[in-house]
Amino acid sequence: MNTPDTQPAILEHENNLTSVSMAVIYHSNYGHTKRVAEAVVTGARQQLPDSQVKAVDVHDVDWDFVDQADLLVFGSAVYMGSVTAGFKTFMDETSKRWYHRKWEGKWAAGFANSGGLSGDKLAVLQQICLYAMQHGMNWIGLPLMPTGHEAHDLNRLSSFLGLMTQSLDGPPDVTPGAGDIDTAIWFGDHLAKTIIKRQPKQQIVIAED
Repeated sequence: MNTPDTQPAILEHENNLTSVSMAVIYHSNYGHTKRVAEAVVTGARQQLPDSQVKAVDVHDVDWDFVDQADLLVFGSAVYMGSVTAGFKTFMDETSKRWYHRKWEGKWAAGFANSGGLSGDKLAVLQQICLYAMQHGMNWIGLPLMPTGHEAHDLNRLSSFLGLMTQSLDGPPDVTPGAGDIDTAIWFGDHLAKTIIKRQPKQQIVIAED
């Protein structure tokens, strides 16, 4: 895996983390965005138990898990400069949760995948961020400096509001490429660390080599 100069530290927890959980909610028509969601989950599971991090398809939402999760990561492909119709339907289905402030105070993050290097992914990240703000959530960006702009590099699209990935017209096990998938793993690891650090009763120590 291509990594920045500083390897991400593994957090050691004096107490168990049974109360910390994360849902990665996505819509994917052809499997490419799903692969990114699964990579975010892989990264988060470097810090959290497997059962506490789940990828959630918008067509099969485990609402009990989502409602209790500390962090919700939202991901969509980019269609016509916007989230997909499937993801927008999910957004609208949460209107009663918005009204009752069910998600207020949770952490949120987002990612967008498109076929083009730009593909208007920023518009989708802004749309997802605004959605999270409507719910009263706290946004976490992608604080990773690009390692370069080649296909194998981390954060090669220089996105900081959230994760951007690009997929070509090919099978999802091939595209998005290694750099984008590694960035998604890094992002998931970072998100998990962020919510762990903010658990009020947890004592966190950064592991040293």
